Amino acid sequence: MKYALLSAALLSLVSLPAFSETYEVKMLNKGEAGAMVFEPHFIAAKTGDTVKFIAVDKGHNAETIKGMVPEGQEPFEGKLNEEIDVQLTAPGMIGVKCKPHLGMGMVMVIQVDGAEAPADFLEAKMPGKAKKTFEKILSEVH
Repeated sequence: MKYALLSAALLSLVSLPAFSETYEVKMLNKGEAGAMVFEPHFIAAKTGDTVKFIAVDKGHNAETIKGMVPEGQEPFEGKLNEEIDVQLTAPGMIGVKCKPHLGMGMVMVIQVDGAEAPADFLEAKMPGKAKKTFEKILSEVH
C-alpha cells in the first residue's frame, strides 16, 4: 500500500508538465491593433506555462520592463529578430516591451495565475504612449 501511494504521487508529479500550455505571441510591424504590436497584447496563463515570442517581422524583441516583474519570475531580454521562450515561474503581472518600439507603445501584459496588477504596476519608467497602451490593456481585462 505504501509503495502504491508513493508511485501514485510520483506519477502525478511526472505528469504535471503535460498540463502546461505554450502561448505564441507574434511581434509585428502591423497587426489588428495597429502598428508595432504584440499579438495578442494580453495573455492569461498559469505558473509552468511558456510564452513563445515569435519574430514575424524584423526589428523587434521582447523583454521585461524593470519594476513590472513579480517576485519569483526571472526577467528576460530577447535578442533583436530572434524568438524567445519564457517559462512562467511565479504568479503576478508581467510587463513586456519591444525595446526599439517602446516609444510607439509596443507593450503587452502577461497575467499569471489570475493575479491582479499591483498598485504600482504603472509607475515603472516608460514613455507616455507605452503607459497609455498598458492602461488600455488593463482596462480591457477588468
